[in-house]
Amino acid sequence: MASELRIMRRFKILASTIPLILAAVFARGGVTPGTQPCIAVGETTVRIASSPWQAQAQVSFTDDPRLATVRVQIVDAADEADFAVVDDVHDDGDTGACSSSAATRLIGITAAAAAGTPVIYLSADDGADYRIFVRSNSFSPRDAAALIVGAHGGPARSGAHLAAAL
Repeated sequence: MASELRIMRRFKILASTIPLILAAVFARGGVTPGTQPCIAVGETTVRIASSPWQAQAQVSFTDDPRLATVRVQIVDAADEADFAVVDDVHDDGDTGACSSSAATRLIGITAAAAAGTPVIYLSADDGADYRIFVRSNSFSPRDAAALIVGAHGGPARSGAHLAAAL
């Protein structure tokens, strides 16, 4: 009798956790990850990795400009930017501009900087390595900064270098 009671308690606990697990899965967008932000750089697609272990390159962010290896300025106008993201249309599922291929480069955003990886300081301050303009429903300024720095591996040599690469 005692073992049956113990089994029933375990079953009740298991049964009560299933709705919580389902709620958590659907609250974050379902079972499969959504489309990750991406850009096309020449023949290569650069995309934010959906999982850190998939990334071929890593970047991290800091709030301390002294710890940064790359500075990215958020500007207010597209003509002031080295890199601009504007999407004022709804996503119709067309992924042709950023289709995945063997040349796709996945960029991971990590919480802590690893040796030799870019550490990005994102701000509105002048004197940055890159200037970005972002007005998007699918990109955050952080995504854009990670993609542009990850695509080039670190600080830009100049704005002309960046424009030539894109």
